[in-house]
Amino acid sequence: MIISPDTSIALLGTSADPPTNGHQALLIGLCKLFPKVLTWASNNPGKKHNHSLDQRLELLNALVKKIALPNLELKQALSHKWAVKTLEKASEYWPKRNLVLVVGSDLVKDIPTWFKARDIFKTSQLGIVPRKGWPLNDAELQAIKDLGGKSILLPLTIPETSSSDIKKQQIFSQVPTAVLPIIKEKNLYGISQNTK
Repeated sequence: MIISPDTSIALLGTSADPPTNGHQALLIGLCKLFPKVLTWASNNPGKKHNHSLDQRLELLNALVKKIALPNLELKQALSHKWAVKTLEKASEYWPKRNLVLVVGSDLVKDIPTWFKARDIFKTSQLGIVPRKGWPLNDAELQAIKDLGGKSILLPLTIPETSSSDIKKQQIFSQVPTAVLPIIKEKNLYGISQNTK
């Protein structure tokens, strides 16, 4: 895939439960690669979320505002639990743009099981971001090809952070500075004003 400066849009949906330093680095990195980057908070049907979609949207919005790059936009209208529905909406908004659905390498093996997985690639390509501990293998990439998909490994290095670690192990150093005050104020994830 060639990333065209005029036509490519990176699409990154996230549970944002909560947003991490990894999310921040990923959004900044995507903005260096793509002329337009869209993100949104979503309900992942494969996950149990700790907080409401509205609450997670507030956290993601704070992060996007802090990053403050002109080609980064929070587009919550794209949010849907099924990626194929998100891509249908994106195709309606930008019918002549090259849509690139961005996923971490940890999700690639799951894509063939997604709702209407084959239809995802009728309107988009897959941009894969390497995650430490989740190497890609040929079988996973072949499964994408078998669905009619085209993919590219994006040249990004993302810090090893995890929303799960933040929640389970209380690793607050993985929370972006733009997000932490809201989490403390609302006592989310067991983090309060008194937490150091």
